[in-house]
Amino acid sequence: MKLSVVIVSYNVKHFLEQCLHSVRAAVAGIETEVFVVDNASVDGSAKMAREKFPEVICIENEDNPGFAKANNQAVRKSTGEYILLLNPDTIVETDTFSKIIAFMDSHEDAGGLGVKMVDGTGKFLPESKRGLPTPGVAFCKVFGLSRLFPKSKLFNTYHLGYLDKDKTHEVDILAGAFMLMRKTVLDKVGLLDESFFMYGEDIDLSYRITRAGYKNYYFPETRIIHYKGESTKKGSLNYVFVFYNAMIIFARKHYSAKNARLFSLLINMAIYFRAFLSIVSRVMKNTLLPLTDATFLYSGLALIARIWEQRVIYPWGGHYPVELYLFAIPAFILVWMVSIYYSGGFDKPVSLWKSYRGLFSGTIIILVVYALLPEHFRFSRSLILTGTAWGVAALTISRTLMHLLRVSGYRMDRDKSKRFAVIGEKAEAERVAALLQKAISNPGFIGLVNTGKQPGDYSNFLGNISQIKDIISIYSIDELIFCARDMRAEDIIDQMSALQHTQVNYKIAPPESMSIIGSNSIDTAGDLYVIDINSIAKFQNRRSKRVFDVGIGLCLLVSYPVSVFITGHPADYLLNIFKVLLGFRSITGYHPIVQPDHKLPDIRKGIIYPSDAFGMQNTDTDSIARLNMLYARDYRISTEFRLLYKGFSRLGRK
Repeated sequence: MKLSVVIVSYNVKHFLEQCLHSVRAAVAGIETEVFVVDNASVDGSAKMAREKFPEVICIENEDNPGFAKANNQAVRKSTGEYILLLNPDTIVETDTFSKIIAFMDSHEDAGGLGVKMVDGTGKFLPESKRGLPTPGVAFCKVFGLSRLFPKSKLFNTYHLGYLDKDKTHEVDILAGAFMLMRKTVLDKVGLLDESFFMYGEDIDLSYRITRAGYKNYYFPETRIIHYKGESTKKGSLNYVFVFYNAMIIFARKHYSAKNARLFSLLINMAIYFRAFLSIVSRVMKNTLLPLTDATFLYSGLALIARIWEQRVIYPWGGHYPVELYLFAIPAFILVWMVSIYYSGGFDKPVSLWKSYRGLFSGTIIILVVYALLPEHFRFSRSLILTGTAWGVAALTISRTLMHLLRVSGYRMDRDKSKRFAVIGEKAEAERVAALLQKAISNPGFIGLVNTGKQPGDYSNFLGNISQIKDIISIYSIDELIFCARDMRAEDIIDQMSALQHTQVNYKIAPPESMSIIGSNSIDTAGDLYVIDINSIAKFQNRRSKRVFDVGIGLCLLVSYPVSVFITGHPADYLLNIFKVLLGFRSITGYHPIVQPDHKLPDIRKGIIYPSDAFGMQNTDTDSIARLNMLYARDYRISTEFRLLYKGFSRLGRK
């Protein structure tokens, strides 16, 4: 066996599928074995790999033992002369394997090899070549000197910025996303150190390879796409702690006690500094829009109240009590904020309609409560209605302002106006365009571009790929989608690199797949277009389900004296209502059966089941399991109402 490819997967099903398609193309003519080690994914990754790629050797773990241990599981079973550790969120070129093997065969001193990596926009990833993280290197990295002086041999040794990215070089460290090694070298220096759960194990192994007298090479004559940040969220606090603690483990293992202490000090400083920045950034991202709305609303309402009291309520002198400004107006704003939140007004991309819907719902709640208050607490109904009118203006101003300033994540309805160009041959391009049409409710434009490789009727196409720059300009294209069945990975990367200055986004449609995958930058996943999937696990759907439960629960409680005669079991019915309102149960949920083949998202136990809509209480387990899967995979609030209607009589179920 010449080559063994090892891919560790954890909940990246669609990226894994795309990666395996590229690997399948790259192994042609090479004696290769491919391992996929799945670390207890719940998204069906392992099942997809088994069914779509029967040539792959699947190892399915019952838990997540970490990156190093999972890789070692496959390496111990491998028989290849060379071992390649490959991330699932990568795409290799069709000649990648043949080129790297040829290089290793001709360089007997090579113990390991890494390649040129680009992100989902075709931009070079500097971690393709790295230096050893000594205390001095760590200092420059932690305090931003390497970023300020990217080409400096003194300040940017971490990413070796002074080395030409288009030439082969000896390097200290290989990137774990693509790490090729000789099996004989691994037999000598050992496998990945399993004390590293994630991150740092590539640095440790690379260092041991060079310590054993071998060389690590950076080889740019082939490229891979690395959707950096897909398999692990690099902006999270967990990433900060795991990554920097891995550096401390490395220092304690390989440096002297004095240098290890210095290194640990620098790393701990970095941990707390990065953690602080991460917390501040997250708080700002999550509260920027609500705080802006609340500020606008309070300022406007306070001004309206002042004008109203001077010209209408107290024209001859006097003021509203101070409680209006200290308690009443903040209470109005709180109700509006909560209503906008549950209406989806703070979701990204921002929707004005959802914001208005939440504002008007909040106004109704305020007016209902206002009518029940004692007279001395009723300041002015007109103030509430005028405040609502101001709220419409304030919400419009805040969202439009953020949209115009291009604040990240706050562009309004960005998906609805996107203009797409699908590049491929006729059959595949039309298939992908149809998938896109179904996956996006209202695309602004979908045009087809052929590759110019096959003759045929392209009368409905905008043109061919040689005209792509003109097509982007004339048709104002926002996003290019490449059909992987009709284009080699290297051709896709070439196009991405050539079009970097056009400001379009890129995605790739794997063959025979129901997904379109891409990344807008090295830190964001971009949009994953998947047909007919609206998982109940999505935050918006969980929120809608909870709103439905509370709303219906209150209605059932009010109508209990009448509705109890429909459901029967008065005590259980009333108990179920309170369990729903308190969050212990849900109106609807999965039929409680054992699910050997599917791991469904966790939700509250339901009173009514999907099977109730079909009277399937005594049917076979497989049919009920399929209904549970459909309920979880394609969630709609309309489904909740339909199940409630069909299964109302079962609300007294124990």
